[in-house]
Amino acid sequence: MMQIQCPWCGPRAANEFHCGGTTSIARPPLDCDDVTWGRYLFFRENPKGDHAERWRHTFGCGQWFNVRRNTVSHEIDAVYGITEPAPRSKP
Repeated sequence: MMQIQCPWCGPRAANEFHCGGTTSIARPPLDCDDVTWGRYLFFRENPKGDHAERWRHTFGCGQWFNVRRNTVSHEIDAVYGITEPAPRSKP
């Protein structure tokens, strides 16, 4: 089973968490057109490799944080706060 390192609670099983999607999506302004709003709601990248995601420790402390995870191997190489910049990628 995949383990995720909660910044507040330490390593826990992945079933305690909920993925909130990609970290870098910016909400468009309220007066945007329907096409822009539709793209925001329904179109997401589905990368193969490293991907930055928001996660919530739902069945623990309830805190949100960011994770950089490889979508192929599920290896997590960075865990950082919502307001923190993403750490540099590993070489």
